[in-house]
Amino acid sequence: MTDFNYHPKDLLAFDQISVTQPFWRGFETAKNQVGLEDNVFLHAGPSFNSTDEICMPILNSAAVGAVFEGLAKNLDDASNMLLSGEIILKPAQDFNVVTPLAAVVTPQMPLHYVYDGNHGNQFCLTPINGGTGPAIRLGQKSDEAVEHLRWINGPVLDFMASGMGEGIELIPIASSGLRHGDDCHGRTIMSTKYLFDELASRVKGGFVNSEVRDFFAKSPSMFLNLWMAATKSMMLAAEGIAGSSMITAMGGNGVRMGLQIAGLPGRWFTETAEPPKGEILESLNPDRCLGAIGDSAVVEALGLGAMQLSSAPEQLKIFKNVLPDNFNARSEVLKFGVHYDFTEATPKIGIPLRSLLNFGAGPLIALGIIDKTGDLGRIGGGIYDPPLSLFASAMKVLEKSYEH
Repeated sequence: MTDFNYHPKDLLAFDQISVTQPFWRGFETAKNQVGLEDNVFLHAGPSFNSTDEICMPILNSAAVGAVFEGLAKNLDDASNMLLSGEIILKPAQDFNVVTPLAAVVTPQMPLHYVYDGNHGNQFCLTPINGGTGPAIRLGQKSDEAVEHLRWINGPVLDFMASGMGEGIELIPIASSGLRHGDDCHGRTIMSTKYLFDELASRVKGGFVNSEVRDFFAKSPSMFLNLWMAATKSMMLAAEGIAGSSMITAMGGNGVRMGLQIAGLPGRWFTETAEPPKGEILESLNPDRCLGAIGDSAVVEALGLGAMQLSSAPEQLKIFKNVLPDNFNARSEVLKFGVHYDFTEATPKIGIPLRSLLNFGAGPLIALGIIDKTGDLGRIGGGIYDPPLSLFASAMKVLEKSYEH
């Protein structure tokens, strides 16, 4: 294994990350928590340069969000409001929000509120995972998607809120999941089970709506959004450490993949987002594959997900044909150290640019593959390998700023 001499500023950044304690404390809205304006919706990844650049799946999800929010009477009116600029789209991570795939966050949408119990002032918001059905993350414009979003934020929200109590610490759930076959991104089956069991045990009278119970049983990704928020809250502990190259944000908008680093808070560095490499529906032309999309890339940027396939043999089987030969080495060498609260499983986390540029490759990211046209939703899954130039450009600016 290659031994890197870690930069002191990256050591400091990891020290901050390694003592975070992400707790899920309840629900909040982006309007109340971060002052999101009524006509602003949030999307994954970096910003779009113009309205013309916005990919169709995000436009579709934004239309669904506008009807859900009550800003538009129907989906066609919502689309017109988006194309005219009456509704504005901005990057979610710029507001301490993370959102999966093509899902948008609206101002009044109920969001998980996850905060760092150690540092206190670090928090992250994320929507409730849509599970199975016409979820908003799939980027399809339909009345069914609107109704599904309302149901998620109705009975599912009520169940989760009723079982929260004083809050739930998230790292122990993730650690248990990792020990039993999860990777905390593409596979969260066990973590979702532990989450449901914990919530159900706290519900007054022990009664859980049978429809909600069945939904959780068929939706193994329900823990993912919470873990995305936990991941982001950990990363935020390193934000603002001058000279640190630790990755603190990562995500794709279907057009570009972007990242931020601790030493340059709030500044996106981007490259064209190629589609993930993987299997899609047999009848489809590869041209239907949208470029990498979703804030769930933060999970790999911290060091889990596709960077922790050693914990998830079933995921390894799925991706074995598209993984590069050096994926095992990347999983070990790029990551910094172990977080104190991971006990059942003890994965290394924290990826500084200095380490990956020394190695010559970045973190591998597992992502769903979305239909570019916005018609079919998720059409497959694969591995996205970000170009080294993405990290090199950020490092060049950091070095220049740190010299002065």
